[in-house]
Amino acid sequence: MLTKVKELFNDSAKDLKKLSKLAAQVNSLEDKYASFSDDELRAMTAQFKEELENGKTLEDIKIDAFAVVREAAKRVLGLRHYDVQLIGGFVLHNSCIAQMNTGEGKTLVATLPSYLHALEGNGVHIITANEYLARRDKELMGQIHEFLGLTVGLNISQMDPNEKKAAYEADITYGTGTEFGFDYLRDNMVYEIENKVQRGHYYAIVDEIDSILIDEARTPLIIANKSEEGAELFYITAQIIKTFKEKVDYELFQETKQTFLTDEGSAKIERAFGIDNLYDAEHQELLHNVMQSLRAHTLMKLDVDYIVKEGKVVIIDKFTGRIMEGRTFSEGLHQAIEAKEGLEISEENDTQATITIQNYFRMYKSLAGMTGSATPSKQEFYETYNLRVVTIPTNNPVQRIELEDLVFANYESKVKKIVEVVKDLHSEGKPILIGTTSIEQSEKLSSYLKASNIKHQLLNAKTEEDEARMISMAGQKGQVMLATNMAGRGTDILLGEGVTELGGLHIIGTERHESNRIDMQLRGRSGRQGDPGLSQFIISLEDDLFVYYDEEEKEKFNNKMKIDDSGRVLAPDPIKYVKKVQETIENMHYTSRSHLLKLDNVTDQQSKVIYSMRDRILKLTPEEMFAELLEYIENYVKQVVYKNYPENEEEWNPKALLEELSLILLNFDWILEDIQELDFREIETKVTNEYEKLKNDIISLQSDENLGNQLKHFMLQQIDMNWIQHLDHMTNMRDGIHLRSYEQEDPYRLFEKDALELFHELMYTIQSGISLRFMEYVKSQYDFEAGVEEVED
Repeated sequence: MLTKVKELFNDSAKDLKKLSKLAAQVNSLEDKYASFSDDELRAMTAQFKEELENGKTLEDIKIDAFAVVREAAKRVLGLRHYDVQLIGGFVLHNSCIAQMNTGEGKTLVATLPSYLHALEGNGVHIITANEYLARRDKELMGQIHEFLGLTVGLNISQMDPNEKKAAYEADITYGTGTEFGFDYLRDNMVYEIENKVQRGHYYAIVDEIDSILIDEARTPLIIANKSEEGAELFYITAQIIKTFKEKVDYELFQETKQTFLTDEGSAKIERAFGIDNLYDAEHQELLHNVMQSLRAHTLMKLDVDYIVKEGKVVIIDKFTGRIMEGRTFSEGLHQAIEAKEGLEISEENDTQATITIQNYFRMYKSLAGMTGSATPSKQEFYETYNLRVVTIPTNNPVQRIELEDLVFANYESKVKKIVEVVKDLHSEGKPILIGTTSIEQSEKLSSYLKASNIKHQLLNAKTEEDEARMISMAGQKGQVMLATNMAGRGTDILLGEGVTELGGLHIIGTERHESNRIDMQLRGRSGRQGDPGLSQFIISLEDDLFVYYDEEEKEKFNNKMKIDDSGRVLAPDPIKYVKKVQETIENMHYTSRSHLLKLDNVTDQQSKVIYSMRDRILKLTPEEMFAELLEYIENYVKQVVYKNYPENEEEWNPKALLEELSLILLNFDWILEDIQELDFREIETKVTNEYEKLKNDIISLQSDENLGNQLKHFMLQQIDMNWIQHLDHMTNMRDGIHLRSYEQEDPYRLFEKDALELFHELMYTIQSGISLRFMEYVKSQYDFEAGVEEVED
């Protein structure tokens, strides 16, 4: 294992040497395929498929397949894959991550392995960071695949199931990671097998893989339905929480995003509602509302975590700066924010299905990805997804100059310097992109630029309608664009005439992000494909990044700090300090993702059992449904016997046994005196004989197709209803895991143990619910004494 980890961090030189030889082999076929007519080139697809059917593997045909795609790209788009792009394609084919600088044409790279793997006919999924990129890549790169005779689909939100099914039936399907994940969850909620849209998880290429598999990994995908619980209570709790003071009424831990009531805070709530103990079981709903109101008040910031648009709370993805369409905060947090902002409260949601991004993508038989910023997360990619990172050289040498950070003691000094630098660059006509971490920060800085009469464009989630126009102008002479992370991943800023001579695009980062990878993405907007460029971060110790850092460590640094007249920090080494803070925050988030994954693995394993149960039922004919039902009834009957006749004879309960059996067995006429003297084996035999009679009666119903269809629908309903309740119990148990850490035992082991017990209860509840309710229905509809005649209403 240690050797493997060491290899993971070795330079990619060995890989590149081998992959360069493969690229040379593709080059050697260039003239051959250039001489083919369009029809001959297109016919290679059918030939490759035939070769695979006759026993060849993807390894056998990959060189020719890549050469065919390169030739098709030249003809269709006028683009020729560079050698480094061929190398990137082989890295993706090998189920690794291609670390490629921004501007190196990763989208074109994906056409090579996606074509190769699509030849097997199992469907290839290409995952993009947002729907705009999915649509763009499908329309542009899809032309290459369609030219070669493959079908290409687009999977985005707001599509109806038939459109989605058609998209998944295509050889290659473009879409976002969240939409693929939600489709998986929705597929496991359908009541007819033909309503499923996905057809398996064979091979996926994830663009901006660190954004999707790491940054988004802390937010589980949740499908929820409206709850019947009233939301008015949120208005009251929001008003009370507004009066609370930190360290008096509540404790706030910014590092872990957790908040807790103090004894004083709890007492205030109890006085307000006239109750004795807020933590009593009967006040569970009140406690839930109070805690979500506290989170909304202390942790969720307007124009950072969300915006208010047309009277609605809209979530902002902090990693991309974009609106998350159709998403709401879960478990009442959304409603608590609405109350905080004085908006109309929407109905609270109940979780119906959930999965983490990590567990969704780990279902793929083969997974690959590409990004310009995977290196800082090499270890996490390997440990979580078993993915290696291979660094690929740039096609042209990088000309961008990266200046050292300027670190200031306070926000005002920082802004003064930013405005000064922008003024100087702007006076020379140089295009400038100023990156901020939130809408709030972008609007605040915009006001300073306006005060200094610096004309600029402001790009954030509130102005996204003008995004395409702003991006097209950003590389022109004299342009100043102030943007959130929206101007990060996937944004290609082209240089205008005469800009190269001015030194290219100048990037100013106004805050360090929680992850160095996002800083790398901002820098990467400049100096693409050998263009000149410059980047520099001008930050302050009052930035959001430092809010999450340890108070004692901050105080130590501040006590030793020396600054110059402009407020710039000179000592101790501020660059070293910023790097340490950023690494600490990144490690904290890594721990948080690991924590979530450990807990979600338990739910994930359980969901796979439930989903396989549903799948089995969905695939059964109406006649086969009765055999499935009998398994449930047999298991339930056995459980009834074991429950009432445990190993300890003193706990035997023949009376309870009779009561429970009378609910499920037909024409049941046992009396207590008949069984009181029987031992366990005799009871078991007697019950088995009764079950066999019941079995024959149920089998006699299997020709009733209508009843079989009703039974299928009913069984799925029972599974879903109980699974939803189970997810609620699991959430409550997970939320309380921090309390288990006080028990001197591993809280994860305790969680797994409790979750297993809860799951056994769930399976028993499903089996008993289906068995009892079906028999209740059958008894009301059929007369078994008369030989299974339907009872007339």
